[in-house]
Amino acid sequence: MYLKINPDNPQPRLIKQVVDCLKSGGVIIYPTDTTYGLGCDIFNRKAVKKIFQIKQRDQRKPFSFICNDLAEISTYAQVSNFAFTKIVPDSLSTKQKTVGIRMPENAISQAIVAELGNPLVTTSANISGEDTPEDPQDIEVSMGQLVDFVIDGGVSINEASSVISLLNDETEILRQGSGDTSWLD
Repeated sequence: MYLKINPDNPQPRLIKQVVDCLKSGGVIIYPTDTTYGLGCDIFNRKAVKKIFQIKQRDQRKPFSFICNDLAEISTYAQVSNFAFTKIVPDSLSTKQKTVGIRMPENAISQAIVAELGNPLVTTSANISGEDTPEDPQDIEVSMGQLVDFVIDGGVSINEASSVISLLNDETEILRQGSGDTSWLD
């Protein structure tokens, strides 16, 4: 289903509709601050498996997830030494017990995660190795039949996000992209 949500003031009724879908094992395509993402409830194994199938991605390469805020990150990772707690599902961590965590500056994705009450699995809305469309109408045509909702929050900037490693109590920019990294200086 194609669902247009106001990118500045997401309608609570529509966010609840999306979250109800996620809670029942649904998979969605939604806007982030960089590109469109493909996501599901972090705790729904069946939905996570479906995302691997949609992406045609090797299951040994786990997905990142979106947290609502810094406080929520501490529920899923021990920030002092960055070792995972047991609450993160095994299907989302690597042998090194690390995972990518995002907090996009996008009102729609923030509202979804806040209403859901736990993290959202996230990966780019494309088949592995292919480009991610910027326009949600193009995404609807190419992937709409594979998911429960394609959320239209406007055309994305389609820019990679910055990736920062926080392993071993050190910070390292692994990829410079969208997102402020000046706090690392």
